[in-house]
Amino acid sequence: MHVHDLPTPALVIDRDLLGHNLATMSAALPGTALRPHVKAHKCTSLAALQRAAGHAAFTCATPREMVGMAAAALGDDLLLANEVLDPTRLAALAEAQQNARITIAVDSAETIEAAARAGLQEVLVDVNVGLPRCGCAPADAGRIADLARGRGLAVRGVMGYEGHLMMVDDRERQRAEVQACVERLLAAHALVGGDVVSAGGTGTYHLHDRVTEVQAGSYALMDTHYARLGLPFQQACFVIGTVISTSAGFAVADVGLKAMGMDHGNPAVQTLDGQPADVWFLSDEHVTFATTDDTTLRVGDRVRVVPAHIDPTMALHEVAWVVRGEEVVDRWAIDLRGW
Repeated sequence: MHVHDLPTPALVIDRDLLGHNLATMSAALPGTALRPHVKAHKCTSLAALQRAAGHAAFTCATPREMVGMAAAALGDDLLLANEVLDPTRLAALAEAQQNARITIAVDSAETIEAAARAGLQEVLVDVNVGLPRCGCAPADAGRIADLARGRGLAVRGVMGYEGHLMMVDDRERQRAEVQACVERLLAAHALVGGDVVSAGGTGTYHLHDRVTEVQAGSYALMDTHYARLGLPFQQACFVIGTVISTSAGFAVADVGLKAMGMDHGNPAVQTLDGQPADVWFLSDEHVTFATTDDTTLRVGDRVRVVPAHIDPTMALHEVAWVVRGEEVVDRWAIDLRGW
């Protein structure tokens, strides 16, 4: 099968570019220095390649990801870097402990109580290091750890995510602000104890030399948002579309909002010979993009649509087609979708 044989929209992963990205990150953060975040791809086949590259511990964002990773025998050390209160989902995590190491983030008495009642055994204290999302205040981390231990939970350490700094393009300012976040996390760790200090992401992976592990995920497949930073990773994933209509000055392909994460803005469109096109807008099933007088696109031609945000794009597709050049070499289920 070749790329032109695929029904569109088709999520495609370039196997060689993916391999480059995995090798590049493994060289920078070998072994346990990286805890890959599977929310970026939601695919156990890709996670298996990350483990083959030396990374046996993984970060997840949902209980579904945790349970799926455990079922795929990728459960050596799974961290749910998210707060969960739902008893049914927590019970599924507790059951997964039979064949996987399960750790869950907590930041309050309520999340601790929910984890303890479900029968979970290990937690990390989630610390707010600057991103206004989940996490306790650094000064409160010791109290949270004591509450967890009082309910019989083992506290492995702390985690904090400086997500608000991933896209800072002033390198010196980014470095200084990341270090300030790390100082807050280390202050919390001094109150909590444990072996784990977990932080970071693709945009700041190179700035962490004082934590035990980095939770990067997007590096594996990349997107146009992260590409702006000049990171040493290649765009390895895109959605193939078919041109279904042409008019004077524009064309339309069958890749719309239901196939493309849009929270970081419009994707990029390229013809298969690499020529870029200016995207006007996406609607439910369509991407409309500009053409010029010398454009030779015809109805039935294929285009690449490159996502601006890889994580939600992956969650919109059931399968990924793995290619080398124009040849399709594998089909991977996006089997960690949903909740």
